Parts: sequence; structure tokens; C-alpha cells
Amino acid sequence: MIKSITFGKQVNSWYKVMTLAGAVLLISAPQAQAQKGGWKNLFDGKTLQGWKAVGGKAPYNVVDGEIVGTMTKGTPNSFLITEQEYGDFILELDIKLEGEKTNSGVQTRSHLDASADGGRGRVYGRQVEVDPSGRAWTGGIYDEARRGWLYPLDLNEKAKTAYKKDAYNHLRIEAIGDETRTWVNGVEVAHVVDTLDQKGFIGLQVHSIEDDQDGKKVYFKNVRIKTENLKPTKFSKNVSVVNLKPNNLSVAEQKAGWKLLFDGNSADQWRSVRDQNFPSHGWKVGDGIIKVQKSDGGESTNGGDIITRDKYAVFDLSFEFKLTPGANSGVKYFVTLKEQTVGSAIGLEFQVLDDKLHPDAKMGRDGNRKLASLYDLITSNQDERPRRPIGEWNRGRVVVDADNNVTHYLNGVKMVSYKRGSQEFRDLVAISKYKGWENFGEAPEGHILLQDHGDEVSFRNIKVKKVK
Repeated sequence: MIKSITFGKQVNSWYKVMTLAGAVLLISAPQAQAQKGGWKNLFDGKTLQGWKAVGGKAPYNVVDGEIVGTMTKGTPNSFLITEQEYGDFILELDIKLEGEKTNSGVQTRSHLDASADGGRGRVYGRQVEVDPSGRAWTGGIYDEARRGWLYPLDLNEKAKTAYKKDAYNHLRIEAIGDETRTWVNGVEVAHVVDTLDQKGFIGLQVHSIEDDQDGKKVYFKNVRIKTENLKPTKFSKNVSVVNLKPNNLSVAEQKAGWKLLFDGNSADQWRSVRDQNFPSHGWKVGDGIIKVQKSDGGESTNGGDIITRDKYAVFDLSFEFKLTPGANSGVKYFVTLKEQTVGSAIGLEFQVLDDKLHPDAKMGRDGNRKLASLYDLITSNQDERPRRPIGEWNRGRVVVDADNNVTHYLNGVKMVSYKRGSQEFRDLVAISKYKGWENFGEAPEGHILLQDHGDEVSFRNIKVKKVK
């Protein structure tokens, strides 16, 4: 009888132990799942252990296994950041926003200026945007509190439909070496090559808001990271790459067919419009730049314009330029040299100009001689945000497709779109300074030109891809 009681107690104890073990296994299942394949949960579903709030005063709480950030009027951007810093990683998480009048984002390899904003601290670094507005730039890459937009989704229009409003969206971010790539709900979005910030924290954002958004929520869940044995996921070669390394081609760009027109040291792919040689004066090459030297501010009166030795018909051209105060220059395309001119050679022109100080900005019609305009024909998008200050590098881009559609971009933002040879285009030519040139801008192919307008302007990172 005593044995039977003892045995019963043993059975009961064994049952309790096994039940407890089972419960532990059930509780640990998500964590175990995260550990599978080298993944680690950054959020345990219960607490904010390993995280801290910085910046603004918007609160973060854990509710029903989710991190919930509450939008709060009268406070700047608020962040929940990891206490640990990360170098190379693959990060995945799910995020949902209430409303469309705000945005959010995920900071990667970021930092904190603890003394800024009265001691509240200011977060800076690359952010993967979450944008429910009509602009639809979710998955784009923004450099918070530093350089601004690095990869707006004007560079990848197809990815604008990936985000689902009022629903959880799955983000995947790969930061490996100098490259950051993003996915939204499995759709490839952005690809940036950048040497800044090899290590930093990860952060979740509640953006500053208009008062009528007070109390709305941002939800985060399933936040996990992988930091070892990383293998980049295959990415389409048709997705544009923003490469911020001067005069460099990434492996992805090389595979996509990009070629450097300037390697930082030699101008052997360029020649004068006047002869087959590179100008002996008026231009300086070296230290990673091609520079038009200051002269009298006139068109082609010093070293003269330079053109590519090759001609291009259907192409994607990318370049960086830096203006000095009051400077004027331009990047022209479909330049044939068939026209007899006194000043600069004739061609379609991506205007490069200090809009505030150079008088040309007030000439023409409706501002069609301002920065990134199709010079004297079509006015560029006049939103000031894509424009970097004079003395900083700006990224220009001109894309010409097989149907003669042309697009100008400035720092990744679409500035001008038109169709060569269309009636609308010809009507604009007819009221421009080019009205006397037969079939202006409609040549089947032509050189690319950098203009000498007598002002100091620097160029670098000039690259082109011929499109089939």
C-alpha cells in the first residue's frame, strides 16, 4: 500500500515534470524556429529587452505579442533602437501603419548623436522607408538626418505597388559589405552601394506627425536577424543600382552592362568638339574628377566642350556633378556636331545650374532653364527636396528607351519626361531657341557632351549602359 502511494506520487511527479517540459517546449517554439538556419529573434514577444527609446517622446509598448508605437503630436521622430550594434546582417520583420498621412521606417547600421535636440538625441543613418502615402516609396532608402534620399522609388516604379495599406507588410533587408538591398512582400525594391557605416544599431521609427494623427499606431512583429554565414539573395539585374562609390562599378552593375566613361584618372574616352584630342587647357583631370575650370562665364570660350568618343542611341546615363556658386554647365546628348555653332555644340541638354545665383534661371519660359530641366524646352520638377546645396555632389541621370521616351532624374527623383519626335516635343522646339535647327533632338544616335560654360563645375562617377 505504501509502495503504491509512493509509486503514485512518483507517477504524479513524472507527469508534472513532463507537462512542464512540454510547456517550455511550446513557449520556446518560436525562439527555436528563429534559431533555425542561424536566425535570432530581436523581439521576444513579451518585453522590450535589448531595446531602448531615443529621440522624440512617442511611446513604444508590447501589446499581444507586438511592438506598438503610438503617434504623438508635438514631438519629433521617435525611435526604438537595439542596444547591440550590427555589421553584416539579414533582417526580416513585419510592419503595419494606421493611416496614410505619416510614414515609418527601419534604421540600419545607424547611430545616435546623444547631445542633439536638447539632449534628447538624434538618430542618423540609412533608413528603409515605409510609406503608405500616394508617393509609395516603401522599401526605398533614406539617409535619416544626414544626406536625404539615396534611393527614391522613382528609380523602381514597379515596386511601388508592393506595399499593402492597413495590413502587415513583410520587409527583408540585406546589409552585406558595402551593399544594402531591400524587399517588400517578396518584391525587389532598392539596391544601394555605400561605404558609410559598416556597423551600427537597428531602429524602429514612429515619425513626427500632424496633430490629427495623434494616437494612431505603428505595429511591428516577427523581428529577426541573421548575422553569420550570409549569402546575398539573387537580385534582378533590371533593378537600378545607386552606387555611391566614386568612379566604381559594382559586380551587379557590371553584370547589367554598365561601363565607366571616366575612371577617375584618365579622360581617354573623351575628346574635344574641336578635334580628336582632349583639350590642352580649360579642363583639369585627376583626383577622381573631370573639372571645367573657371574662365569668363561664356559658352565654349576656353577649353571648349568635350564629348564621348562613342555614340549612343538607346541608353541609361548616370553622372555626378558639383557646382560652384553661380555656375552654369550642362550634360548634352544626341550631339552630332553636324550643326555649325559659335558657342556650345547643339544637343538635348540636362541643365546643370545654380538656380539662385545664375541669371539663366530667370530666362527662357516658365523656368525651363533651371536645374535638371530639358534646357529651354521643359521645366523640371521644382520640388526643392531633390536638390543638394551648391558645393555638394548631385546625381544626374538620363534614360532613353527604344521608343524615344526620355526621363531626367536628379538624386533619384524624376524631374522631366518626354518623347523625342512627338508632336508635343516638336511644338516645344518651335517656340524655343532651337527652332532654326532642322529635326532638332531627333538624331538616331549621338555623342554625350559635358559643357564648358566658363564656370568651375566638377564631374565624376560618369557611367553608361547601352540598352538593347
